[in-house]
Amino acid sequence: QVQLVESGGGLVQAGGSLRLSCAASGRTASTYDMGWFRQAPGKEREVVAVINRSGASAYYTDSVKGRFTISRGNAKNTVSLQMNSLKFEDTAVYYCACKRTEAFEYEYWGQGTQVTVSS
Repeated sequence: QVQLVESGGGLVQAGGSLRLSCAASGRTASTYDMGWFRQAPGKEREVVAVINRSGASAYYTDSVKGRFTISRGNAKNTVSLQMNSLKFEDTAVYYCACKRTEAFEYEYWGQGTQVTVSS
């Protein structure tokens, strides 16, 4: 069992920056792939960025490329999302998630943290 706790959400003006952090508990958490997802009101949840267990490989959805950076901590049981040049359309609840590398779907989810970008 893995538990995820997110922090760092808030209100920011367009063009500003926020950094989200997520800490995973559990003795095998450092071996999991981790990622950030978001869900805006009235929309389906979408992937934002994911990173493999070593931190060597990352994927970004097109709308955040060049603005967001995902990274893992040295102990590999934390993941952060640095969000720069925020846009109004980035407003959403952001969720941290993780999965075993061999799993097809993300298995464990955090409670979510609200990011609101004012235009």
